[in-house]
Amino acid sequence: MTDLYPAADQRELLRQAATAHTTAAAEVEAFLRRLPEVPDPADVAEYANLLSRAERARDDLLAAADAAGLRLPSLESE
Repeated sequence: MTDLYPAADQRELLRQAATAHTTAAAEVEAFLRRLPEVPDPADVAEYANLLSRAERARDDLLAAADAAGLRLPSLESE
């Protein structure tokens, strides 16, 4: 039996992860453009939520890149 919807290859999954990462970063930028001079607690909470989403999207992007064979050496100092 053949799958009606074959699994996307790793490169397509990587492209999708990159798109999600770009979207998350754009949402952070849009928030910062409309941020009032004196943020209130709701602004801080929204910012924390947006940053969390952007970090998850970055982690997903790196995992997808690794799965697609784009392994990078650590960028952190030892």
